[in-house]
Amino acid sequence: MAGHSQFKNIMHKKGKQDAIRSKLFSKLAREITVAAKMGLPDPSMNARLRAAVIATRAENMPKDNIERAIKKASGADAETYDEVRYEGYAPGGVAVIVEALTDNRNRTAGEVRSYFAKAGGSLAETGAVSFMFDRVGLIEFDRKNEDAMLEAALDAGAEDVLTSEDGHEIITTLESLRDVAQALEQKFGEPRKAALVWRPQNTISVDDEAGEKILKLVGALEDNDDVQNVYANFEVSDALVAKMGA
Repeated sequence: MAGHSQFKNIMHKKGKQDAIRSKLFSKLAREITVAAKMGLPDPSMNARLRAAVIATRAENMPKDNIERAIKKASGADAETYDEVRYEGYAPGGVAVIVEALTDNRNRTAGEVRSYFAKAGGSLAETGAVSFMFDRVGLIEFDRKNEDAMLEAALDAGAEDVLTSEDGHEIITTLESLRDVAQALEQKFGEPRKAALVWRPQNTISVDDEAGEKILKLVGALEDNDDVQNVYANFEVSDALVAKMGA
């Protein structure tokens, strides 16, 4: 299991805490506001906003919060956030991509750099590690009829379908994400996720010592208010996952 998926599973176990949930809602609301400001404030006409709304529903964010975040984008006092991508190396030579929405680039860059340094890693130039990832569309559904999902996804133009205990992951090109998502939604209902992601071309297996440092680094990054997404190309043992998620 890839590093970010493992970390996501760990955080899911801890994600019932109110403080974590409140922070998550704030990040989701920020993405909604940015998406609505960049395009039309209508999820059916704005693919990025649609993806953001789907993400909020998957986390049971109240409808009022969603509507407030969309309205905020058209307000005269709407905050302006810059989209920034940071790239770096974690222990074991693991590549890490960090996506952020920030109103203060210097603050966010300094904080991200400090997280890498404390973990024994280093921040690098933009482009230093992203070539080891593919920018793809990802659609996630709860586990349903495997054959029907596979057939429908491929018919709609998906590149690949990965099925596990956690559900279905449908991989698409950047250009086909919206069309494939709409086709599958008509057959299976709203997905739990539909977004553009960085997918590692290959993963690196690391020992538990390095793995714990990497998971703590990802945790610190995820906990930062400005950081929206973290991707990494590592795998750790199930025993470490169980330990970190305890």
